[in-house]
Amino acid sequence: MSKIVVVDDSYAELQLIEGCLKAANYTVVSFPSSDKLEEKVATEKPDVIVMDVVMPGRNGFQACRDLKADDRFKDIPIILCTSKGNESDKFWGQQQGANGHIVKPFKNEDLLAAIKRVIG
Repeated sequence: MSKIVVVDDSYAELQLIEGCLKAANYTVVSFPSSDKLEEKVATEKPDVIVMDVVMPGRNGFQACRDLKADDRFKDIPIILCTSKGNESDKFWGQQQGANGHIVKPFKNEDLLAAIKRVIG
């Protein structure tokens, strides 16, 4: 069973994403911020990270870039799940190393399809 780390500062969004993923039989570990994310990812060893972009402190673009720059985490797929849905946002996410981009509000099928694309 694949493990997914979800990072979002909105408790409601965490609940929605968790519910969708758990219903699809994924193991889910959630965090409300990107603080100490590298330590958490090192401990959890997820197969995928689903992360919001707009968060206080280090945003999702910055956290994605930091994770992809670290040899320990560079191969973990990251899907940005955000309200930022402009083409420039998607492009910027790709430039930071993101492997996928889902726009909120999302359909559960779209999130699950994005995860299947990155882990098979």
